[in-house]
Amino acid sequence: MLLHVVSNMTNKGNNLIRDGLRELQRRLPPGWSVGGLKPAAGPAVDAMAKVIAPDKSSSRLAIEARLRPDPRAVAAWLDTLRSADAREPVLLISRYLSASVRERLRREQVGFLDLTGNVHLVLSKPGLFIETEGASEDPDREARPARSLSGPKAGRLVRALVDLKLAPGVRELAGIANVDPGYVSRIMALLESEALIERRSSGSVSGSASGARVGSVSGSRSGPRSASSSGSRSGPITRIDWQALVRRWARDAPLDARGSVRTYLEPRGIPAFLSRLTKSKERYAVTGSLAAARFAPVAPARLATVWLNDAEQGATRLGIRPVDAGANVFLIEPADESVFDRAVVNEGIVYSAPSQIAADLLTSPGRGPAEAEDLIAWMSTHEEVWRGSA
Repeated sequence: MLLHVVSNMTNKGNNLIRDGLRELQRRLPPGWSVGGLKPAAGPAVDAMAKVIAPDKSSSRLAIEARLRPDPRAVAAWLDTLRSADAREPVLLISRYLSASVRERLRREQVGFLDLTGNVHLVLSKPGLFIETEGASEDPDREARPARSLSGPKAGRLVRALVDLKLAPGVRELAGIANVDPGYVSRIMALLESEALIERRSSGSVSGSASGARVGSVSGSRSGPRSASSSGSRSGPITRIDWQALVRRWARDAPLDARGSVRTYLEPRGIPAFLSRLTKSKERYAVTGSLAAARFAPVAPARLATVWLNDAEQGATRLGIRPVDAGANVFLIEPADESVFDRAVVNEGIVYSAPSQIAADLLTSPGRGPAEAEDLIAWMSTHEEVWRGSA
């Protein structure tokens, strides 16, 4: 059974919950199913679903989605869960759960499922027991030190650094991007060594204060520095070359590495497709040429490129059909939901943030890279329009 994730599900949970429940469906005995997914009312969990037995008896299941929670984060969540006095069985869904986290959840009689295949779920009515083993180590563990801006975590950090008027500190940035501070520090060291940011030494008393406004920089004033030559700098960011940062991110994480592209045809053309989008309840964001034209119009766009969590189901509801040639709609299933961060609505249509659009166009075919540069030029002279707060 395919699950339609409600459009106002939380950012972190939408894709992860969908993938996790599909994984659970594959592990259920014949005749069992999962359905009835909807957002949860309380703060302790993200969603509610039903596990349905062949005789149609069912059990409500509370769902929480966490990307890769460490033991401390899980302990804090369990405290919240106890305070909420949850009555339904609970399932924590994650991309990967360490052995210590899995053991803690078993002790607390909380079910879990990670996308590597580690699953533990016990229901009393209807009776169900599932226990499978997956990976013993995180298959997507980041290499140390960071050498590129590939991967979802780096992308979330780049978006935050580019989009925000105030340069966040390491812990604030970690919270915004939902990554651990140690990883932020490694990325900051990479960016500093590539002259994409400048930081004041933590021992310095001169310069701008932590959280100081970061203005536009069209180019580096000095060449790249290595961490060894410049010394350890753990102080606040004083400068971000955001234009170069967007270009570097696009190079390290091209569009086809950040999502799965599927091609479709709307026979009545782009205006008809956009009209349907205004009425859609899908979670989506228009990017590419069509979105860039709002800021730096060039030739009329003949292709609609849209980030959308479930392309197959979304296409069905939007009335477009898959094609191998002659497509005028590209639906991209994102590897990470940060593509929806700071999206804006204009005339009933949701558009990606300018930084996301620029990065997407830089590695798009045809005129995409030129359109990206036009958009970056517009962004450079209109920072007060698109840069905002956390």
